[in-house]
Amino acid sequence: MGSAEEDYNFVFKVVLIGESGVGKTNLLSRFTRNEFNHDSRTTIGVEFSTRTILVGDAVVKAQIWDTAGLERYRAITSAYYRGAVGALVVFDITKHQTYDVVDRWLKELYDHAEASIVVMLVGNKTDLAQAREVPMEEAKMFADNNGLLFVETSALDSTNVEEAFETILKEIFYKVQKQKQRSTQSNTVSLASENPASTAPAQAERRPCCVAL
Repeated sequence: MGSAEEDYNFVFKVVLIGESGVGKTNLLSRFTRNEFNHDSRTTIGVEFSTRTILVGDAVVKAQIWDTAGLERYRAITSAYYRGAVGALVVFDITKHQTYDVVDRWLKELYDHAEASIVVMLVGNKTDLAQAREVPMEEAKMFADNNGLLFVETSALDSTNVEEAFETILKEIFYKVQKQKQRSTQSNTVSLASENPASTAPAQAERRPCCVAL
């Protein structure tokens, strides 16, 4: 996590969801630290990392939460959907069963998050293309039919990982900008107060945490 003096304009909370073993943790570590762990352990509860990027002329701090995919941790993670403005629903292209339950993950997401949340469907592990069980065209059509962004990635070889996170962060940013244009307030975007890990509460006016769309 960055220093208290780090300068940014927005903090966007994004959650990673999907079945255990689809590569959520390695997508997070590849994007935030450019690391890949072949022996990655199962996530217990919720973990998060941050990375700051430039979107247009604004500095955006992405606060990315890695949620456990195992059923027994589901109750722990549900509260952490609150305040999220983006979500990546991840499946493993080599395991069709992880794609079959995407509908269930979307239902859980929409049950706990704001209706305006930006959602991306991510087919991970393209480095194992020879073992593919989920056709890209099928997943793309599902995403289009459900109003989701879509990309295929490989956390192992970095394919499209930057693109996935940057695309969803830009989409969130554009939504925020549209909201600001509609707002009568000149410099303030409405903020979500639920975020349990606000990094700069004393300077919320200048560096708001977790924009509510």
